[in-house]
Amino acid sequence: MSLIPYEPFRHLENIRREFDRFFSQEIPAIRNNIGLGFGNPRIDIYETENEVIAACDIPGLEKKEDVNIYIDNNLLTISGAINKVNEIKEEHMHRQERFFGRFQRSVSLPAHVAAEGVKATYKNGVLEIRMPKLQVDTRKRIDIEFH
Repeated sequence: MSLIPYEPFRHLENIRREFDRFFSQEIPAIRNNIGLGFGNPRIDIYETENEVIAACDIPGLEKKEDVNIYIDNNLLTISGAINKVNEIKEEHMHRQERFFGRFQRSVSLPAHVAAEGVKATYKNGVLEIRMPKLQVDTRKRIDIEFH
């Protein structure tokens, strides 16, 4: 009989993943109608054999200090600010649909990743974050002392 470590919060991670899936796939009207308007950028997350990759649409970033990326306990958080480029008087504005201001997005990752070796690039309004997977071997052989 093998020993399996007890993980009391494993079920909470599954619930969080289901909430993320529900609000990003099951109710597209929420994502499309209020996603970008309230500083909640769209993000794609996929994985390869060795890494988890996040691609996030954040048009309008001017410098790397305008965005922060954190990975904590298998949760990716992207936050920052998009500055308004032109100061146009409100009475001259007829339509304003492009987002500016503070944004933040937190998503759970599909696999455990290492904080070291993460690479982020920004090109054509897309922030891409490549996170190496942790190679966790949960099985451990226990040596028995015979006397």
